[in-house]
Amino acid sequence: MAVTVRVPTTLRVLTAGVSEVSVDGDTLAEVFDSLESKHPGFAERILDDAGELRRFVNVFVDDDDARFLDGLATVVAQGATVSIVPAVAGG
Repeated sequence: MAVTVRVPTTLRVLTAGVSEVSVDGDTLAEVFDSLESKHPGFAERILDDAGELRRFVNVFVDDDDARFLDGLATVVAQGATVSIVPAVAGG
């Protein structure tokens, strides 16, 4: 299924500056596998050593936070938008 992934500025170096890419996948894990296949380097930046989402990376499927859904097992509908949002800290 075609899914749009919104790429944050800090990761656009992996997509030659493109802010949105289209990939296939029925779950968030499949979307990230497809993203990694087309644009190598994403997995190491958004997944930890155990293959789970890094704590400082927020992922939304449409408007829903994947952490409050089924994480990487979250079903992603055709035409959905997945947004990768790095956490921002400061003071």
